Amino acid sequence: MRLSELRSKEIINICSGQRLGYVCDADVEMPGGMLKALIVPGPCRFFGLFGREPDFLIPLSCITKIGKDIILVEIQGSCGRSRRGKQEYG
Repeated sequence: MRLSELRSKEIINICSGQRLGYVCDADVEMPGGMLKALIVPGPCRFFGLFGREPDFLIPLSCITKIGKDIILVEIQGSCGRSRRGKQEYG
């Protein structure tokens, strides 16, 4: 599956029912090209005027099912959130 196909899928946490958003990027291990995590932008703060919350980093091990238009993930507690460049997997 290509990253462009993943970008059109919404990610939903099945533990909380929370809609996390759409895939914007992926963390890929080089030189092997193995997918490590999906990156979803964090929610906007106060109508987008004060930036965004930290991004969601969703490790491959948390992905339960990839459907036609939805990706289901199982994340207990708070999801791994991080600013771009820092990697904190939950």
